[in-house]
Amino acid sequence: MFRIKKLDIFIARQFLLLLVATFFVCQFVLMMQFLWRYVDTLIGKGLSMEVLAKFFWYMSLILMPQAFPLAILLASLITFGNLGESSELTAIKAAGISLMKAFRPLIVITVGIMMMSFYFQNVVAPNADNSFTQLLLSMKQKSPEMEIPEGIFYDGIPQTNIYVQKKDMRTGMLYGMMIYRLSGSYEDAAIIVADSGMIQSTAEKKHLVLTLYNGEWFENMRSQDVAGGAAVPYRRETFTQKKLVLDFDADFSLADASALANNARGKSLSHIRHDVDSLKQEFDSIGHQYYQDVKRTFFHNVPIEKKDSLRAAKMAATKAFNIDSVFSRLSPEDKQRTMARAVQAAQSGLNDLEFKQLVTSDGDRLIRVHNIEAINKFTLSLSCLIFFFIGAPLGAIIRKGGLGIPVIVSVLVFIVYYIFDNTGYRMSRNGMWAIWFGKGISTAVLAPLAVFFTYKANNDSVVFNLDLYRNFFMKLLGLRLKRHVFAKEVIIYDPHYEEDARKLAVISDEVTHYAHEHKLVSPPNIIKVFFKYEPDHEIERIVPELEDVIDDLSNVNLNKRLHSKEKKKILTELNHYPVVSVKAHTRPFERRWLNILAAVVLPVGICLYIRMWSFRLRLYRDLKTIKQTNGEIIAAIKSMGYGTSNDGDAATSTIYNKV
Repeated sequence: MFRIKKLDIFIARQFLLLLVATFFVCQFVLMMQFLWRYVDTLIGKGLSMEVLAKFFWYMSLILMPQAFPLAILLASLITFGNLGESSELTAIKAAGISLMKAFRPLIVITVGIMMMSFYFQNVVAPNADNSFTQLLLSMKQKSPEMEIPEGIFYDGIPQTNIYVQKKDMRTGMLYGMMIYRLSGSYEDAAIIVADSGMIQSTAEKKHLVLTLYNGEWFENMRSQDVAGGAAVPYRRETFTQKKLVLDFDADFSLADASALANNARGKSLSHIRHDVDSLKQEFDSIGHQYYQDVKRTFFHNVPIEKKDSLRAAKMAATKAFNIDSVFSRLSPEDKQRTMARAVQAAQSGLNDLEFKQLVTSDGDRLIRVHNIEAINKFTLSLSCLIFFFIGAPLGAIIRKGGLGIPVIVSVLVFIVYYIFDNTGYRMSRNGMWAIWFGKGISTAVLAPLAVFFTYKANNDSVVFNLDLYRNFFMKLLGLRLKRHVFAKEVIIYDPHYEEDARKLAVISDEVTHYAHEHKLVSPPNIIKVFFKYEPDHEIERIVPELEDVIDDLSNVNLNKRLHSKEKKKILTELNHYPVVSVKAHTRPFERRWLNILAAVVLPVGICLYIRMWSFRLRLYRDLKTIKQTNGEIIAAIKSMGYGTSNDGDAATSTIYNKV
């Protein structure tokens, strides 16, 4: 039965305090990053504090579900980093409490936050997103003098179209202006051309004052003022400076929200499901109608005369119909008209198909966006739990609190998550990836990482030992380190030269016999490798004996001048010994069922077989190097006078003579 203990309260209190602080920090960072997209919309619009407060409030509600996972990651990292740094985590484990039991209260809190995140995404965030988008549209219409683009006509002012060739954002001057004023019909339009100008709002925000410099005014007088069918009078005016007052109510008002009907982010899960069904039904009917149109166009709309159709039917029945022969019998004028009609029909059909493709592709994209948002509500909530099982174990492993290393690790993890999630979203939205794959790729990448870190932290395993990973990959790729034996400054005991020489002579005979018996140059037996494996105990015995001799001879004392030349030679030759792998040449894996599985999966088995053969060849070269190096070291030991004393050791002399 689950009972709340003092330790649970202690860990939960630390976590919650850090969670609140990190949540506001993460929320602030996300809001600042989000705010940069709308700086141009906010600046210079004369918005009231109430409108700005609504803008930031809706923004904070939208970004809360994204701030939850990052805050949990950072808070869990700092919490267990502080516990590890102050040795409290060591005391917890010494008391017999496992790491998973220490995680237990925080798991409950994280699951609660995960449910809260789903509630925000399904209930709060959609309403906030609709209100935010509606507010944003209205803010863009607040001061149109800031929205006039360069190079295109702007129709945001009632009954007026303005073209600006260049705009100076610093001074507010507009250059190369052309204005169409539509006071009535198009026949009564006034055209104004000016070298430069400036547009400003009046104090009461009811009008716009347009100041123009060095221009001309072209205008037709009102046609209703002219009697009968007389010509419409025409007026032209040249000016150096002119001011126009345009009616424009710039008071802030919310824009019409009918344009937000297809905003998938502003819908709950049930609303998305309902709209997806409606969209599928609508675009399925459109696609079916397009299909019927294509059938009628290309199969039932071929105008030919009755006699020609009878002739074509008879020729088709006898399988002698050839369109080239029919076309060749036409006159040159008929051929030209036929080709022109064919090209026109093909171009018309192509244009029609391109338009229909545009309609259907927009429908498919809209359906995909709705499905992506539905899945996103679950994946973003699940990321809270995944980030906890990344942050808490990492904190227990790193054992560094504060805002140093935890912030760096959190940023790196979140960047990886953001890259995969954003890439999956864009690829799914454009139809390049399946929706479930695009939205699940970030979870699929981080979930194994969370399991790995949790397993390592729970078993007190080493995670950030770079040498361990380097040795693993070098072993996997068949690489190995070069032996480095250096002269020691402090020598506890001198080497046993005579005994080491005897051992090296025996090892030389053994490696010669081993290489001849196992036929290392020839390819290995496939049956013995994958199905009837027998361990190679002989080489497993020889290599450790050789390493013992190398370790003993590495104690040569170069400080003593006696036999210094021979000692240096021994030390040099020790570095020529290869680092021998004793198992890689025997079988791919330790477990038999893995070897059988590798043999069944043919491409994998072939690669492993070739890799093992290369290890056998390398072992053959290593044994030759060992035998040659043994001879050099034995010769150096012999020149030092060991084994040739008056005691007349016949066995040792025999070994030397063999070498």
